[in-house]
Amino acid sequence: MSGGRTRLQRLYQDGSAKIRMPLVQGDPLEAVLINTAGGLTGGDRLGWAIGAGEGACVSITTQACEKVYRAAADHAEAKVSLRVGAGGRIAWLPQETIVFNQAAFVRRLDVELAEGAEGLILEATLFGRLAMGERTIGGSFHDRWRVRQGGALIHAEDFRIGQDIAARLERMAVAGGATAVATLLLVAPNAERLLEPARDIIGDRGGASHWSVGRSGKLLARLYAGDGYQLRKRLVPLVELLNGRAGLPKLWSL
Repeated sequence: MSGGRTRLQRLYQDGSAKIRMPLVQGDPLEAVLINTAGGLTGGDRLGWAIGAGEGACVSITTQACEKVYRAAADHAEAKVSLRVGAGGRIAWLPQETIVFNQAAFVRRLDVELAEGAEGLILEATLFGRLAMGERTIGGSFHDRWRVRQGGALIHAEDFRIGQDIAARLERMAVAGGATAVATLLLVAPNAERLLEPARDIIGDRGGASHWSVGRSGKLLARLYAGDGYQLRKRLVPLVELLNGRAGLPKLWSL
C-alpha cells in the first residue's frame, strides 16, 4: 500500500507466462495473466505466484480461457501460489479452463491468508469442446486446493477424474451429465450473510454452504451446467455478489 492505494512493488515474468496491469483509478489493483504459448500439453509446467501485502487489495484474472490439449506423453501442470498479508484481500478469478479430449492435467492451488485477510478463489472447468462435437472425452484431470489462514488449514480438496471422463461425469453423484463445473471459495467475515443470496443465484444446479473458521467465515459454492454458456449465466452474477464492490473483472464483460 502507498498513498492509500495498492501499488505494484515487484513484477517478474519468464517464458510464456506474461502479466499485464490494466490502468485502474483505485483499488483493487488488477492483473491479467497471459500464457503466450496458447495452451498447455503434456510436459508443460506453468506457475503463478502472487503476493498482496498488508491492507492491499488485488484482483487477478486471465486474458482468455486456458486450453489443455491432448497429451502424447506426461501431463501438463499449473501451480498457483497466493499470499495475502493482514487486512489484505485477493480475488483469484481466472477464466475457464478447457480440457480437450485425452488431455492430462494437474492443477495445484496453495493459498496463505494472514489473520484478518480475505480471499475469493474461483476455478471453472469445461470438459470437452461441444462446439466441435467433442462429447466423448477421456484423459485425466486432478485439481488440488490447500487454503490456510493464520497458518491453520481451513480448506482442502482433491478432485480427480479419468480415464473415461465423459462416463464418470454422467454419474448422478458426480455431475449428472454436466460438462461445465465451477468451484468458488470465499473466506471473509461477512461470508455467512451472502449464503442465501448465493443459493438463489445457483438454484438447483449446484449448492453452497458456510462454516465459521477462526475469526472469519468460509463460503463454498459449486455449480454445474451442460455447457460453458449456461454456466456463465449463473457464474457471472455469483462472482459479482461475492466480490463485493470490486465486482466482475473487466475482461469478463468484453
